[in-house]
Amino acid sequence: MSEKSNRAPRGGRLLILSLLLFLFLAGLTALILYLVYRPSTPRFSVVAAAIYDLSNASSSSSPATALSTSMQFTLVIRNPSRRAAAFYDHLSAYVAYRGQPVTPPEPLPPVFQDPQSTVAVSPVLGGGSVPVSPDAAAGLAADQAYGIVGLRLLVVGRVRYKSGPFRGRWNGVYVRCDVLVGFKKGLAGPVPLLGEPDCDVDV
Repeated sequence: MSEKSNRAPRGGRLLILSLLLFLFLAGLTALILYLVYRPSTPRFSVVAAAIYDLSNASSSSSPATALSTSMQFTLVIRNPSRRAAAFYDHLSAYVAYRGQPVTPPEPLPPVFQDPQSTVAVSPVLGGGSVPVSPDAAAGLAADQAYGIVGLRLLVVGRVRYKSGPFRGRWNGVYVRCDVLVGFKKGLAGPVPLLGEPDCDVDV
């Protein structure tokens, strides 16, 4: 009787140890797969800009202050992941000046990227008048007179990664690119980028 009772605890301990070993190995395998296939944060950079219209659109008949805008940016998207492909969807881009949107959001086509690949998009933004505060309109006039205008290009959407046999869930992506351009009133066309535009990416 005592021999059987001693056997039972030993069998139970063996089962528990086997289960713990299995869970440990499963967790270790999952960690290794995550480290091997985990994606890296994409990199965005502005490499060219053109301004076709950036002027005060206010008139004596309208007391509201507005800007007329039309501009184009060439945005390079780099996928630094060695094993993860990236798919971007529901992307849209717009431009802000002094914290205020000066172009309506422009939808961008879906983008697919293989691992360690680069894709360029060149959306044309604006094409109409956008209401802004009087301070923003006055600031633009001063910046144009000085010859340097600071703009912020924003891109929002979502991204999903495919790493080997694994397909991730959709994640929101938010990109902010601060761009200084050489621009004076009356000019139109490509403008020089001053310095290296810095893009922050949140995923």
